[in-house]
Amino acid sequence: MCGIVGYVGEQDGLEVVLGGLRRLEYRGYDSAGVAILGPDGSLTVERKAGKLANLEKELAERAFPGTLAIGHTRWATHGAPTDRNAHPQVDCSGAVAVVHNGTIENFGALVRGLEERGHERSSDTDTEVVAHLVEERYTGDLAAAVRSVCKDLDGSFVLVIAHRDQPDLVVAARRNLPLVVGLGDGENFLGSDVTAFIAHTREARAVDQDQVVELRRTGVVVTDLDGNVVEGESYHVDWDTSAAEKGGHEFFMLKEIEEQPAAVRETLGGRLTEQGVLHLDELSMSDEDIRDIEQVVIIACGSSYHSGLVGKYAIERWCRLPVQVEMASEFRYRDPVVGRRTLVIAISQSGETADTLEALRHARAQKAWVLAVTNTLGSTVSRESDAAFYTRSGPEVAVASTKAVIAQLAAMYVVGLYLAQVRGTRDADEVRAHMHDLEEIPSLVEDVLSRMEPVRALARELASEERVLFLGRHVGYPMALEGALKLKELAYISAEGFPAGEIKHGPIALVEEGTPVVVIAPRHALQAKLVNNVQEVRARGARTIVIATDGDESVTPYADTVIRIPDTKSLLAPLLTIVPLQVLAAEVARARGLDVDQPRNLAKSVTVE
Repeated sequence: MCGIVGYVGEQDGLEVVLGGLRRLEYRGYDSAGVAILGPDGSLTVERKAGKLANLEKELAERAFPGTLAIGHTRWATHGAPTDRNAHPQVDCSGAVAVVHNGTIENFGALVRGLEERGHERSSDTDTEVVAHLVEERYTGDLAAAVRSVCKDLDGSFVLVIAHRDQPDLVVAARRNLPLVVGLGDGENFLGSDVTAFIAHTREARAVDQDQVVELRRTGVVVTDLDGNVVEGESYHVDWDTSAAEKGGHEFFMLKEIEEQPAAVRETLGGRLTEQGVLHLDELSMSDEDIRDIEQVVIIACGSSYHSGLVGKYAIERWCRLPVQVEMASEFRYRDPVVGRRTLVIAISQSGETADTLEALRHARAQKAWVLAVTNTLGSTVSRESDAAFYTRSGPEVAVASTKAVIAQLAAMYVVGLYLAQVRGTRDADEVRAHMHDLEEIPSLVEDVLSRMEPVRALARELASEERVLFLGRHVGYPMALEGALKLKELAYISAEGFPAGEIKHGPIALVEEGTPVVVIAPRHALQAKLVNNVQEVRARGARTIVIATDGDESVTPYADTVIRIPDTKSLLAPLLTIVPLQVLAAEVARARGLDVDQPRNLAKSVTVE
């Protein structure tokens, strides 16, 4: 979850690293720190609890010359978010500085050994053990010391390490967590993702499992843990730094909500050939393999899980295949029944979500096919899958996902149509017709966005509420879950989503006079039943807020507030209903004086289990 930056070159190292940390702060904001190797051979470490601004204020008082630096912004795991537990962590002599993302699972045993050998700890972190181990094993070859240490570490990690005796070298290593190299001219970079260095270069190289990077201004060498040089492919990032800036908006999330029409267009663009045939980005499965599939299992976490639930409806309808949607964090612990006739769809915006990665690996071990749906080119999820679908929605900085989720929704519809095309359950004309419906969605989302002022006013009215319920049927149910999640994570309000038909089986006990109940009710075959559910909660005193289709008056008599969206095919409605739910959550948080982009205790990319 933490953000990591490394730099070797000719620029001011501190300025480069701080710029990268600003763009990575969404990955963790419990503390921040930097280490700078000065021209006099000194290794200066500065760190501060709290957001990056606290560290920047501390640094502003002094000059820190040097063209080699590493930096870190932390989401705390081992040890409270204090100055002493901030990274970089150092060894006994102060010669080694380490920044770390992940968890060292055997750190307890390693600590005991270090203490027996006379080392003294200065923090509560698992990271510090790495600094002491490197100190012990360093004999002039920093990369060799790091390779040796990594062999003794259990768990998941990205490590970036500087040594005061190595003025032109930063060494990094990864296991299970993301690390990418930025390739420059006379300078090179490391980052948790390309956002860290996008202001300086758009050429990148991914680092694979259990590989060690030697970063110098003159070049980059990557080896395995035995020291063998490994070749890798570089790639070009097709967006620039402006995509990761607020662009005049108060919060990134508000900007990213506005970018959703473009995100859907990019996700859909170029999928249909001139011959009217759908294709995916990367595919090592044959049509025969796809036709042999007997079940689909979707694995995901958080908002991605909700997009997977919508995907289930689409795939089952268009492909007549049974679909299960699984919480990735639980999937491999219940001995799931998957095999060569199973297609597992792994959904992850970052492509580095730890739970999803481990679930994917378990599925691969059972010989299942895996299709990745991700926003990140070269991510671990995409590299370890048999096929990939890139959503192309651009960088998403706000912790609460918006444009990435709507792009995932669009992607799941396309995947469903692709499977239907190959399996012959929908003919070419039907596939083209459904794609045409999807291609109309971006303009409809723009329409929805133009209607949001009443939603903002409603949010200000709801700012003092402590409980909100969300109801939906069919594809409206996943959106009820998504609306509740957004309100919880942004506004810290107790919010729950339910299938509307289940309200009478227990949840209606939560309804009392004035309880806000948001009902996702676009035009659908189940409309009459949903109207009955609205009446049920209103009869118990609920304040009913209904998202309804233009022209549908069936629910109007029972709604205290109606939020209108344009009409579309009922199966595609989540692409429209999700927008007012996002705006509502963001505006309630603003009205409560909260940080919309960086909600408490959360980070953007969950890279620990």
